[in-house]
Amino acid sequence: MTNVTIDAKPAALSCSLQHTAAIIIDMQRDFVEPGGFGETLGNDVSLLRRAIAPCKTLLDGLRAKGMLVIHTREGHRPDLSDAPPAKVSRGAPSLRIGDMGAMGRILIRGEPGHDIIPELAPIAGEPIIDKPGKGAFYATDLQSILINRQIDTLLVCGVTTEVCVHTTVREANDRGYRCVVVSDCCASYFPEFHEVALRMVAAQGGIFGWVSDSARVLEAIA
Repeated sequence: MTNVTIDAKPAALSCSLQHTAAIIIDMQRDFVEPGGFGETLGNDVSLLRRAIAPCKTLLDGLRAKGMLVIHTREGHRPDLSDAPPAKVSRGAPSLRIGDMGAMGRILIRGEPGHDIIPELAPIAGEPIIDKPGKGAFYATDLQSILINRQIDTLLVCGVTTEVCVHTTVREANDRGYRCVVVSDCCASYFPEFHEVALRMVAAQGGIFGWVSDSARVLEAIA
């Protein structure tokens, strides 16, 4: 068993590589590329793209160690039967969930915009979790995958920091998992939300988990 220590806030964390997995949240074309749902909401998608290069570097390092990597995608069935009306109708985007956009129907499973960006595309053997909500545990089989692989620690990456990343970390925390949020591998349309969300994770002695970055994680597993 390979034990490593990751330099992090509020304190260093020791973990076993065999029992640690990375979860890369919602790095989808609909959120990260022009023409997707994120842009229809009036956001600058270039702010999310800052996380791509660090995620790719980290992903290469994790794969080289044979570590488990899990990807998530937020989206809905084509008939929208799993999309709450309150979610679909909320706000005033130029296009709503299910409408036809530049990359197919917005946030619909199987459409081009729903897919993970090519730079971070999953490889054979990496599970993909299709989730209808913000958290990766809600209405998915993520918990079963983690239990079956005896995972107790999660390296959490993806977008957006204060929404799907934070929701997943909170869900994982309540289920007993130790979460390390990899700061430069996460991003938000609102940089100030990103910073505050990271501070919330590590506050009060790590109330939701730990915060590190890709360089320190790669140094630990090297």
